[in-house]
Amino acid sequence: MAYGGRMTDLPPFHLAFPVHDLDAARRFYGEIIGCDEGRSDDHWIDFDFFGHQIVAHLAANATARAVSNAVDGHDVPVPHFGAVLDWEDFAALRDRFEATETPWGIEPYVRFEGQPGEQATMFVRDPSGNALEFKAFRDRGQIFAKD
Repeated sequence: MAYGGRMTDLPPFHLAFPVHDLDAARRFYGEIIGCDEGRSDDHWIDFDFFGHQIVAHLAANATARAVSNAVDGHDVPVPHFGAVLDWEDFAALRDRFEATETPWGIEPYVRFEGQPGEQATMFVRDPSGNALEFKAFRDRGQIFAKD
């Protein structure tokens, strides 16, 4: 499941983040999530993260934060990053996480059900402890809905 070339009219963002092990990051982001690999060297790897550029930087002494915020009855890890996917892509990625026995940070569920901004969401952590959230809206026009 490669996501390369799925560009939208939005400019791609760039995010650099620490990892403890580049091989583990390559397996997680490349093989499990399905991100195409870009350039790399001994200390970093670029990934095409749903049309955006993320860069895993080797930082052996970095530690993931254990901070959370209450959202819809769940302790949402802060910081985190992720992607808003189509409903079908969300389901396929959920199935991929389950097939690879990736531990859930927060199991997939529908948040704000029946309200503006209703969304499917799930959280996982990469092998270095970085938190990722993946979402899907039945109506993508509701991403920024207030009421």
